[in-house]
Amino acid sequence: MRLFLLTSLTMIAFAANSVLNRLALVDGATGPAAFALIRLAAGALVLGALVLRNASASRQPAITVRPGAVAMLALYVLGFSFAYVSLPAGAGALILFAMVQLTMFAGAVAAREPVPLLRWLGAAVAFGGLAWLLLPGKGAGAMDLTGVALMAAAGVGWGVYSLLGRRVTDPLRATGSNFILALPLGLAVFLLLPDGIDLRGAGLAAVSGGITSGLGYALWYRILPRLGASIAAVAQLSVPVISVAGGMAFLGEPLTARLVFASLLVLGGIALSLWPGSRRG
Repeated sequence: MRLFLLTSLTMIAFAANSVLNRLALVDGATGPAAFALIRLAAGALVLGALVLRNASASRQPAITVRPGAVAMLALYVLGFSFAYVSLPAGAGALILFAMVQLTMFAGAVAAREPVPLLRWLGAAVAFGGLAWLLLPGKGAGAMDLTGVALMAAAGVGWGVYSLLGRRVTDPLRATGSNFILALPLGLAVFLLLPDGIDLRGAGLAAVSGGITSGLGYALWYRILPRLGASIAAVAQLSVPVISVAGGMAFLGEPLTARLVFASLLVLGGIALSLWPGSRRG
């Protein structure tokens, strides 16, 4: 029961990033570059403190430099923040989640890993759901193409970041290092595209970076070995659903038929690709 509660708390934290980001930007007083910068700074502060504590106990270097991972983390955080200028929280989370899974699937194919038929089928169904969500149209179900492209880029960034991190022996130290080293990239974007921020937006960004990202990631890495890869992957299927619920509750976002159908296809396709038979090469 304790493991279930901790896992649920972590998934809520992951989904909360979408709601917090959208909530901060919705009135226009806070801009995406400022939000992303504060999110990176707060995450670097919290994760850096945890890394320094562990490094002093183990006498290991506190910082590890992995330029590719740093660049992909920055792409995720910045793309995520700029996308939520126009995207609803739930739809944005679904696009992000689908692109992460499709990117990791493409990485497995590129690495010539054995890909069973069920996994191909699951990827096709998930891609079909994403395509349905993004069909051109008017009204509440239509998606802003700029926001979609930015969130897709964020998903690719997080997917590649996850692929690069598969062989990391100390994920907490690696993630803390990446947040610290991505901070100058966030600052550079803010200087190039300066925007405003109010006290409310700064507070939401700090919560997103320090708590739902920083502490959320730390908790995830702590419980991940006890869950196993397949259960962890299935648990993350709940993130877009929680994001949709959060968007409805805190932002008044509508639940459209297109979003429901696309969600069923995307999450069903990912679940199919994780079916036990699909994991055998």
